[in-house]
This record gives sequence, C-alpha cells and structure tokens, in this order.
Amino acid sequence: LPTMAASVGDASWKGRDVLAVDDFSDEMLRAVFSAAVRMREMVLARGASDLLKGRILANVFYEPSTRTMSSFDAAMKRLGGQVISVSEATSSAKKGETIEDTVRCLECYCDALVLRHPEEGTLGRAAAAAAKPVINAGDGVGEHPTQALLDLFTMATAAVGPAPATPATNAQSPVDCLGGKTLTLLGDLKHGRTTHSLALLCSRLARPPRLVLVSPAELSMPASICQTLTSRGVVFEQQSDLSQVLATTDVLYVTRVQKERFSSEEEYARVAGSYVVSAELMAKAPAHTLVLHPLPRVDEISRDFDSDPRAKYFEQMANGMYVRMALLALVLGADLDKL
Repeated sequence: LPTMAASVGDASWKGRDVLAVDDFSDEMLRAVFSAAVRMREMVLARGASDLLKGRILANVFYEPSTRTMSSFDAAMKRLGGQVISVSEATSSAKKGETIEDTVRCLECYCDALVLRHPEEGTLGRAAAAAAKPVINAGDGVGEHPTQALLDLFTMATAAVGPAPATPATNAQSPVDCLGGKTLTLLGDLKHGRTTHSLALLCSRLARPPRLVLVSPAELSMPASICQTLTSRGVVFEQQSDLSQVLATTDVLYVTRVQKERFSSEEEYARVAGSYVVSAELMAKAPAHTLVLHPLPRVDEISRDFDSDPRAKYFEQMANGMYVRMALLALVLGADLDKL
C-alpha cells in the first residue's frame, strides 16, 4: 500500500487501548494497514522477527475462541514476544475476583492485555483499571474491533468490485476501498458483534459503502447502530430476502446465528438455518462478489462453495494474524524500521 508508507511510523497507536472502532482515526487506519502489509511480506519471506523480543502479551479469554486467541498468540510469537494465556476455567474469576483486580494483577507480568468477555461493557471497566494497553477481543454482543480491521483489510487486498485484482502490495488503501460499493451483512445482526464493528467502521470512512442489512426481523441490527449510521450519512437498507439484493452485492459478509445468545432452544430453532450460501446460490451472484465470514460457521455457508475463488473466509483468517501483528507492534511502540 504505497500511499500509506509515510504513516507506518505513526505514534498515535502507541500505548492506546483498542476498545471500539470509533477510536480509530483515518491516520491510524492507514498506519495499521500499511504495517500489516509489511508483516505479511516479512512472514512470507522469513517467518518471524525479533521486533517484540522481551515483550509479553496476556491473552485473557472468558469465552471460547479459536481464531482470535490463536492469531493473537501467533502474532506475538511471530514478532519474538511471549504469551501468557488465561481462560475462564483457569482464572480466579471462579473464586469471585473482579475483572478490575484480574487485569491489575496480570499487567504486573505483561506489556499488553487482549481480553474477551461475555458481558458487554466489561472491556471498558478493564481498561479503566489497567495502566497497560487493553485490546478488545470481543465484548459480549458489543464490538469486536480487530475483526473489523482484518475484514476491511481482506476486502481491500482481495480487490473489491469488478475491476481486475491487483497485486496485494499495490492494492488501494483499505481506508478507501469500499467507496461506491455495496456491502451486504447477512445473518444474526442482533448478536453479531463482528457485524456491529464492521458497520460502525464503515461509518467512519470518508467514502463508506452502501450497506444492506439482511436478517430475520427478530435478528435485525440494533437500533442504536442504525441510528449512528443515519447520523453519519451512511446509506443503508434493511431486508429479509437475500435474493432481492444479491445481484447488486459487491461483498457478502455472512454470520452464523449465535445459538449461545438465545434464552431457549425453541427461540433459536425459529431462526436457525434462515440463510444458506451455496454454490448454487452464488451462481446467481456477480462474478466479482466476495464472500467473507468471521467463522466459525455452522451451516450458513455450504462447503461446496469453499473452492470458489470468491470465498475469502480462510484468507480472512490469515490476514487476521498480519493485522494483529501490526496492531501489537504499533501499540507497543516498536520501531518498524527494524522489522
């Protein structure tokens, strides 16, 4: 991303908490995406660096995680750092310890903390108590800001839209890549913190995409987020029928219905399987339409679509490590010229 090279050393990330996408300025986005390109190039060329040697990350997860926990772990280790891992099962939260006391103790042993918690608002409490940077890895049904970063990075480097794909190192800035495009968010938009963060991140862009919010009525995007989109001038529509909007979709962002957020099996069963993205369905979509998914999936994307070049969800996972490497390096104030 040559247009962002001058921002790589931007110090605005240093020492910051990463709690919500509204914390990100345009300059900060350009810095993290430019650094992510460099991280990818470094990993592909030689695998690892000593950029964060001697630094320690606390990975604290009170909810299950495969990709986010593993990618932060790998990101820190690829940069020469070390990781302390804490789960709900091993935490003193089982003994009644508050989140404030937990983070104040853990920061005695580390340089930054990554935290996932099932209760929305807990990340704010943790950051208020901590002197070290706290990174939000999922805040109940609230936000998942680092997922939104890697999603936007994936869209840009995969060349959104009908124009021919360009080499990743020459891709346009992720800050600008969605201008004039249509991004369709599909599935559980009520509970899906990834969709909340992505929609809000889009609203921060100088050239936001048109958003189409497709879900069953009972899983629609929270009113507070829709109000924010409206106040920021983002054009969006709400829809329940994917077939009505597929032909004009540039990026289809699919999410699972989150069974763990429902109060009863019956309530979940009413909306489970509402949408299935299959090879047959995508044959009706434009040839350039990208399909993303934060994973895990259940049955909302059939495996017969995985081999389609438009399927970008495993590419997303690789990008997650590069973006989180960039984020850790910037937040910890590393000298990227030594990469």
